[in-house]
This record gives sequence, structure tokens and C-alpha cells, in this order.
Amino acid sequence: MSLEIALNAVGGLALFLLAMLMMTDGLKVFAGSGLKRILGRWTSTPLRGVLVGIGVTGLVQSSSAVTVATIGFVNAGVLTLRQALGVIFGANAGTTMTGWLVSLVGFGFKIESFALPILTVGVVLRLTAPGARYRGLGQALAGFGLFFLGLAILKDAFGGLAATYGASVVAGDSAGNWAVFLMVGFIATVLTQSSSASIAIILTAATGGVVGIEAAAVAVIGANLGTTSTAAVAVLKATSSAKRLAMGHIAFNVLTGIVALALLPLLLWLIGVTSEWMHVEGSPAVVLAMFHTTFNLLGVIIMLPLAGRLATAFEKMFRSDEEDIGRAQHLDATLASTPALAVSALWQELMRLRGIVTSIVETTLSGPAQATALERQTASVHALDEAITGFVSSVQTKVMSEEVASELADALSTVRCLNEVTRLAPRLLALRQKTDQLTDSSARASMKLVLADAEVCLSIVARTEDSRDAAAALEAAEEQFEVSSEQAKKALLNAAVGARLSVEATNAILDALSATRRLVDQLVKGDRLLRRQGQVELRASKPAVATAMQPE
Repeated sequence: MSLEIALNAVGGLALFLLAMLMMTDGLKVFAGSGLKRILGRWTSTPLRGVLVGIGVTGLVQSSSAVTVATIGFVNAGVLTLRQALGVIFGANAGTTMTGWLVSLVGFGFKIESFALPILTVGVVLRLTAPGARYRGLGQALAGFGLFFLGLAILKDAFGGLAATYGASVVAGDSAGNWAVFLMVGFIATVLTQSSSASIAIILTAATGGVVGIEAAAVAVIGANLGTTSTAAVAVLKATSSAKRLAMGHIAFNVLTGIVALALLPLLLWLIGVTSEWMHVEGSPAVVLAMFHTTFNLLGVIIMLPLAGRLATAFEKMFRSDEEDIGRAQHLDATLASTPALAVSALWQELMRLRGIVTSIVETTLSGPAQATALERQTASVHALDEAITGFVSSVQTKVMSEEVASELADALSTVRCLNEVTRLAPRLLALRQKTDQLTDSSARASMKLVLADAEVCLSIVARTEDSRDAAAALEAAEEQFEVSSEQAKKALLNAAVGARLSVEATNAILDALSATRRLVDQLVKGDRLLRRQGQVELRASKPAVATAMQPE
């Protein structure tokens, strides 16, 4: 009997985990880019971030999916760390939706009466729907049906356990047992890698009379803390942004867990009074769902005002070489009050930015072809661009001469040019890779010449010599690059016409060539703007920057 109960419980848990995975994956496909748009546009403040985190996590039933998307936006500079922390806090609160789903629907109705029809509709939609979005919806509905079937199996298994050994097999309503149940909840989440699954188990066990309310409440706290295990692993091997958000996640759950344990008797009493008022005092699952929601919302209330300070503290941690290089070295807030001095410092910083950008292009042209390294290097440009733009905005509020105003406009134009070069660098990397893959010897030779001429332009820009000879050499190199680009274009089209190169491959490499031509154009234009200021001088720090920017 005990073995049968154990096998049923394990089978129900497996079905439950499969259902959660299907629901999450299906809903992400159905939502498409909508979730990214919501995260990118509706999180202007930490409070709005919390609300979005709660809503999106409740929708896709996965705080991990929300966290991954949030990390991507922080890396791209769309969200600040302070805004992202709000989303993370909200995502933690959003995981409580599963508890309500289990308690109100899973135990409030005869599960089989609607689980099987939902499963049927989901499978039919998944197999017959014309578009990927609606197939994703079908998968989510099928997962929804399996969710409740797994819950029904768990419910029967724990009911059998209570019938065999007596109700409240482990009451645990004493402080001495708190540590045990805290670890039970923690380990359950670590093993299943899903706090939703472990909380469903706890709610089912409490409803079946296997554990008492207080013991189950402590286990719920442990399950909440168990989510920090994944975050702790992320701290060991991840980007700086991911590490900081992982620390925010850990801080939220640890502090929330401490508060929940400290206030456990009071919270359970208040929830008991509320349950009586709502006439649900006989439902342990509802009480535990209320408890889970209450202490997570309490954590949001405590942590949200601290988001700014936490962001400041975390930004000082886990700093990468790229971030240190991307910090402004010449811009000082005190200079903003004197526009003439501010402009001088600004052009010095722009020369640093050009050094970083040329290092990126050098790596793309001749260094190890690593897209991940290119992404890390690009983060420096984003950081320095943000600092320069903010500095210009502060200077613009001051009274200044027309000459200084013109220089500020040129500075912004230079930033735009260098940013465009950075944006197009991956396309240059793609061109280089596609050139190596060309089977037509004539087309490959023409493309190799294009890359060589691009490297000549880059080498002249990298020397930063402020002389007429350098300017003339750059102009001649750019003209030669355009000539070789046109010749390469003709060679590619001839190869396509002669069936030596597929139309798809031709279009792909022509697109990359077009992007590379714009990259060189913007690089040269930015260099001319810098030279026009008469501020360009040989930077001794350039080799150091280039060395630091090389991929590992």
C-alpha cells in the first residue's frame, strides 16, 4: 500500500511538472513578442515594474522566463537595474498565482469534469491550428488540463497516506520542527526546480491532512527560499547584469523569508480571521495560498523603497572589464556649469569612445570570430554613450555661445556615428564569416579585397593623426573601399547568374556587404567630426584599451 501511494505521488508530481513546462512554453509562444514589449515599455518605474512582473509571471506561470527577458533588457540598456529589480520583486509575487489556481480550482471543483475536456481541446488545437501562435495556445491548454490531472493524482495519493496512517501524520506545529519543514520546502524546490510544483505538493499534503497548517506554512517559506538556489548558481557563471539581478532575487527571498518566519503566528492568526470572514476556514489550501501571497506582498512593500539603494550597491559588485572601460574618465558634473570647459572634456571622452569602437571593429575584422565576445565589448559603448549623452543634456541647460552650441551638436553627431558602427559590427563579422564560406573563387577574392580595404580605413582612423596627410589618406582609402565594394557586388551577382552561388546566399552576403559599407561610412564620418575640432592627438592609452577589449 505504501509503495503504491509513493508511486502515485511521484507519478502525479511528474505529470504536474510536465504540465507546468507545457503551459509555460505554450503561453510564451502564444504571447510572442508581446511579453517583451510589455517588459520594455511598461516598466518606467520600479512600482510599474512590480505590477508588470506580477502580471506577466501570473500569465506565463514562470518567473524564470520573466527573469531571463529582464536580464536581456538590462544588458541592452533598455531597463536600468533599478527598474529591473522592480520586475524581479513582482515576478516573485506573481508565482503565488499557482497557489490560488491549486486552492480555488484544483480543490474547489471535481477536477476530472473539466480537466479532460480542456486537455482534449488543447491537443486538437495543437495538432490542427494553422499558425504557431495558436498551436502554442493549444499546448498551453493541454498543459492546463494535465496540470489538474496531476493535481488529482497527488490529491488521491496524499488522501491515501492520511487514511493509512491517520490524519496529520506530521503536525509539526511547534517551533522545534520549523527547521525541518523549512528544509523540506527548500529541498523540494531545489529538486523540482519549480517553487510552483513544491508549493502544490505542500498544499495537497495539507488538504489531505498529512501535515498541519503551521508546518505547511513553514514549508511554503522554505519552498520560496528554494528558488534562490538557481540564482546562486547564476552568480557563479553569468553576465554582470544577471549576477546583480540574481543578488536582488536572493535578497528579496531571504528577507521575505525572515519576515515571514518572524511574523508566522501573527500572519496565520490574521489569515484565520480573514478566512472565517470569507467562510473558507475549512480549506487549508486557501489559507496557505493567502499566507504565500501575504508574505510575498509584504516583501514587495519592504523591498520596493530600497530598490534604488540596492541597485547602487549591486552596480558596484561583479564589475567586468568592459564596464570599467565603459565608464567616463573625463566627464565631471562640475564641468557642466562651464560649457567651454565641458566641451573640451567631452571631446576627450569621445576620443576614448572612438578607441573602444575601433577596437571592436579590429576584433571583428581580424580577431577571433566570437559573437559572444562582441556582445560583451558592445556593452562598453552603450555605457559610455549613456554617460556622454547625459553629460551633453546637462550642459545644454546652461547659457553658451553659438560656437559651443555647434560643438555640442557635432558631439552628438559623433556619438550617433560611433553607435551606428557598433550596431553594424555583427554584420561585418557575418560578412567575414560568409566570405570564408564562399565556394566561388572570383567572388571570394573580391570579398577578401573588400575586407582588406576596410581594414586600411580602420588603420588610418585608429592612428588618430591630426594632419592633412592623414585626412587625405583616409579619403583615398574610403574611395578605394567603395570601388572594391562595387566590384565585389558585381562578382557576387555574376556568380549567382552563373549558378555558382545560390540566390539565398547571394542576398545574404549582399545584405552584409551593404551594412559593412554603411559601417565604414559612419566610422569615417565620425572620425572627420573629431578631426574637425582640432582636438585629436595621439592617445597613448589606445593600445591598453585595445588589449583590454580583446576576447578571452
